[in-house]
Amino acid sequence: MKRASITEVKNGLSALLDQVKAGETVIITDRGIPVARIVPDSGMDDEDDGRVARLLRDGVATTQGGPPPVGLILSPFPPGSKPAGVLDALLEERESGW
Repeated sequence: MKRASITEVKNGLSALLDQVKAGETVIITDRGIPVARIVPDSGMDDEDDGRVARLLRDGVATTQGGPPPVGLILSPFPPGSKPAGVLDALLEERESGW
């Protein structure tokens, strides 16, 4: 992570932006105190970025990555239910306009 003073940013913005494009984060300081951060664009639009931020804030998602918990995807259907029953319920819900 690079640190740059306001003067350095004013005099060398193009070079700093090249570093950001390469994946580097730049902390901008005012008399040694961090005041801003320039980070590489995530590729998400503002609306998606806001949704992700809300999920992170609410604890629904994390930024740690890695594979999902073992039982999350391969969970069996609840006792007494069948995949066809779930599909029928979904189709019925769609037809009802809910």
